Amino acid sequence: MISMDMDSMAASIGVSVAVLRFLLCFVATIPVSFFWRIVPSRLGKHVYAAASGVFLSYLSFGFSSNLHFLVPMTIGYASMAMYRPKCGIITFFLGFAYLIGCHVFYMSGDAWKEGGIDSTGALMVLTLKVISCAVNYNDGMLKEEGLREAQKKNRLIEMPSLIEYFGYCLCCGSHFAGPVYEMKDYLQWTEGTGIWDSSEKRKQPSPYLATLRAIFQAGICMALYLYLVPQFPLTRFTEPVYQEWGFWKKFGYQYMAGQTARWKYYFIWSISEASIIISGLGFSGWTDDDASPKPKWDRAKNVDILGVELAKSAVQIPLVWNIQVSTWLRHYVYERLVKSGKKAGFFQLLATQTVSAVWHGLYPGYMMFFVQSALMIAGSRVIYRWQQAISPKLGVLRSMMVFINFLYTVLVLNYSAVGFMVLSLHETLTAYGSVYYIGTIIPVGLILLSYVVPAKPYRAKPRKEE
Repeated sequence: MISMDMDSMAASIGVSVAVLRFLLCFVATIPVSFFWRIVPSRLGKHVYAAASGVFLSYLSFGFSSNLHFLVPMTIGYASMAMYRPKCGIITFFLGFAYLIGCHVFYMSGDAWKEGGIDSTGALMVLTLKVISCAVNYNDGMLKEEGLREAQKKNRLIEMPSLIEYFGYCLCCGSHFAGPVYEMKDYLQWTEGTGIWDSSEKRKQPSPYLATLRAIFQAGICMALYLYLVPQFPLTRFTEPVYQEWGFWKKFGYQYMAGQTARWKYYFIWSISEASIIISGLGFSGWTDDDASPKPKWDRAKNVDILGVELAKSAVQIPLVWNIQVSTWLRHYVYERLVKSGKKAGFFQLLATQTVSAVWHGLYPGYMMFFVQSALMIAGSRVIYRWQQAISPKLGVLRSMMVFINFLYTVLVLNYSAVGFMVLSLHETLTAYGSVYYIGTIIPVGLILLSYVVPAKPYRAKPRKEE
């Protein structure tokens, strides 16, 4: 009877039974996270966080999922216990090696594209969490003077206990889709210290209004996705009718296909945001308004929808899309590749995008998308430098450059996103080639042109004294 109900429910919204089961468990993380608030004692909260994560994983993906999760968790904890000086780098490479093996074995990208689901998506989030924990424990050995602000904030002086570690990794199903957060924040939240210290004069803010806003946003995003996805299927890119269209219609379809896919991610991240907010972990401090400070819930935020759709520059995209993973990549890859006293360059950007691509899976479409992303950001920086070289007196020309950067971002982002969606080399090249590789040629052209037409920020000439 239950199986028949699941079949009919899945058919009514156009998904498989496996995906429906995942969605139900995923939405259940909201009430599960709420009940964390009433669990007594620190130990009880850690046990509840871990046990609820294990149970939701079992219901969503089956028993084997928890065995998969146990592998990177064991790698991380064992490396911290046995060889602290190198535990971060050991966990990084072994954790990624296991994740890549699961990606290859389950061919997860193909499953997702065809409407299936497996535990590799949750394993992706879990891998980042165990790596950051190990790296921060490694940083706890270093002198504070030479550390960056993020390292000082997140470093772990003492090794977390096993139950703290399990609670952090699987907390109330937060590993399903993120967001990624730090072990130190988890411990302070559980212990009621730091910004969660209720002994201070200021009471802890109510999470309910922010939770309702996130749930309302999720509902709108899902409705838009369900409306748009039948009209812009990914299979259209390889159909003969697509090849018969003109350039602008093909480009328009790429834009709509990319935007349609984004609404799915907006929905997922809105639900995970609601789950983290209602637990209290999403609280990230108060605004600077002394008269009437308001609570901030940025720790749970993974996307700024308007920020993505109306980004004035490609440089802004990592700041508003998959925000917590972008922050992780910046702190644990990008910044750590920059030598002391040196500035980051294209190598650090490309290396970071490559790690992001490998994290998603070894598909040509992912690789091409993230290489495209590096080119897109580098090209956008060129336009910005040219904009900054223009005198403020020429306001109209500066505004034109801002608008050009916006159009450039829209064009190249949605062109590049096709690779992320279709995954295969043939389909990616077919889609890119159908618009004459314009989204690749323009960024490369801008980068090369920047050597011919270098730009320095405009500086007003000092007036000569009379």
